[in-house]
Amino acid sequence: MNTLEDRIVAFTKLGDFLGQFNNRSIEKNDEVAHNALFFDGFRHQIELAGQHNGWFTKENVLFACQSWSQALSEQHLKQWTDAYSFNGTSNKKVAIVMAGNIPLVGFHDFISVLMSGHSVLVKLSSNDKHLLPYLAKYLQSVAPYFEGRITFTEEKLEGFDAVIATGSDNTARYFDYYFGGYPNIIRKNRNSIAVLTGEESKEELEALGEDVFRYFGLGCRNVSKIFVPHDYDFNAFFGGMYPKRDIINNAKYANNYDYNKAVYLMSLFEFQENGFLMLKEDISYASPIASIFYEHYDSQDALKKKIDRDIDHIQCIVANGFLEHEVKFGETQSPKLWDYADGVDTIKFLTNL
Repeated sequence: MNTLEDRIVAFTKLGDFLGQFNNRSIEKNDEVAHNALFFDGFRHQIELAGQHNGWFTKENVLFACQSWSQALSEQHLKQWTDAYSFNGTSNKKVAIVMAGNIPLVGFHDFISVLMSGHSVLVKLSSNDKHLLPYLAKYLQSVAPYFEGRITFTEEKLEGFDAVIATGSDNTARYFDYYFGGYPNIIRKNRNSIAVLTGEESKEELEALGEDVFRYFGLGCRNVSKIFVPHDYDFNAFFGGMYPKRDIINNAKYANNYDYNKAVYLMSLFEFQENGFLMLKEDISYASPIASIFYEHYDSQDALKKKIDRDIDHIQCIVANGFLEHEVKFGETQSPKLWDYADGVDTIKFLTNL
């Protein structure tokens, strides 16, 4: 038997472990629990993840580790869990079907299930299969009561009580059919947007570059579309993106840039570009890699109504003083534990099983 306090201690230790791996350095801290067993092995897993998936560059994997280390502080874990009652939770087996678009993308669901006192059955994406199983071993080492509560499978999911599944709009239809008889959270495609007024500072626009380019724009929290007034000066936007220009040196990104540029040219689409990013007027929310869509708005009130209508397609809204639940420039890829995907409270769902 373990308590919520025990689980908070365990995840705090996991946060301490991940804190050794960040974009400033990979530096061993001998005070971290069980480090002799796991430090070198996890460094190897980071290398394997990058070899297996060219999008998982060392910089991006380390960024994910750093973000999760910051989230898994004792203070944040207590602040997160204080809002719920876990007393009536009985141990259920919760299946998680994970996406693989960015490193550790299903990690929040994983820790939510375990923090709620349930067991977890994980079906990993083939694109992201190295990092989480290793961290699960670390977690079981520092907290043996998790042994038997964490299972990874490549087979058909069976013997579960509830499911959390993340995928595309197409796979969501399959998930609805297959998992419809179980308590479930099924997530579809979403994208993030930024609302610009033309009054943004250079620092804000440069921070927006992080929201656009982190993980090569592959995450649902990446800004894929901007809304701008009719007289907007795109030179300011491109100026903010310029510090990220070295992204074009990544071969996979450059190939996508060249391909999508060729598609735009052959289709006679009008677009602007700066050598590493294309800007195209489009009403869609999901832009191709190396592209950002934009749309003009007449007034902020009209834009708020449009966003409200389209909210099921939107993950984050980056702005300054536009909406109550907006995200600050540069912070889309560093969510807090209580920033739930699609606005669905995962812990509430899990504690009500």
